[in-house]
Amino acid sequence: MISKNQQKYISSLELKKNRKKDNVFVAEGFKIIEELLHAGFRAKMIVGCEEWMSQHQALCPKDSTLINVTEDELRKTSFLQHPQQVLGVFEMPDNDTIPDADWFRKNLCIALDGVQDPGNLGTIIRIADWFGIDTIICSQTTADAYAPKVVQATMGSISRVKIIYTDLVEFLKGLDRKIPIYGTLLDGDNIYSSQLSSNGIIVMGNEGNGISPAIRELVNHRLLIPSYPPERETAESLNVAIATAITVAEFRRISKA
Repeated sequence: MISKNQQKYISSLELKKNRKKDNVFVAEGFKIIEELLHAGFRAKMIVGCEEWMSQHQALCPKDSTLINVTEDELRKTSFLQHPQQVLGVFEMPDNDTIPDADWFRKNLCIALDGVQDPGNLGTIIRIADWFGIDTIICSQTTADAYAPKVVQATMGSISRVKIIYTDLVEFLKGLDRKIPIYGTLLDGDNIYSSQLSSNGIIVMGNEGNGISPAIRELVNHRLLIPSYPPERETAESLNVAIATAITVAEFRRISKA
């Protein structure tokens, strides 16, 4: 049985200030919970129905608070309309350290400039995981990756992708000039005929305004995802998560060619 204070505490973690205060986040659903536990994330609290608890209790750290609940109690505690057997309160990983210069010479990375929608952010994390990109660097104006809606949208990929928040302008300015910085822009070169590298940084911008002017100046490889056919009237723009998927897929296709 879960107490009212425990329910109140979990509800309070919907707010970023409360998550930051205790350095924790909430994850829900058996798939996400199991992936986080297998990845070594430390669970401070696991709240689950009897069916899940009886089968997976051995997965939980011995120092975690384990709470058996009814489906009705879980529904009252959950952030989801249709809870999936279990939720957990996990410690946030230590993601303050940006990789060194040599790492960027060998790896492909996504940088997010003010992506605000939780669903978009969660989907981009999932896309990064699918295409083998294990680090995303976010501006301070990007949505919180550990908000419940974002964590849910990642479908477990947040257990494998490192999310780093920093001053994106200063970070990009400090990079070795030989490291390519790609950005999707309306005045860019057709991505399908561009020479793409197997390393560097792919910058994706805000849903409404795209890449900010300060970061646009730092992009040294401007790319365009063309509409088809180009002379036809079409949608004004692509959703940022879809644009990310198209862009990263092309990078991986070229690098494997």
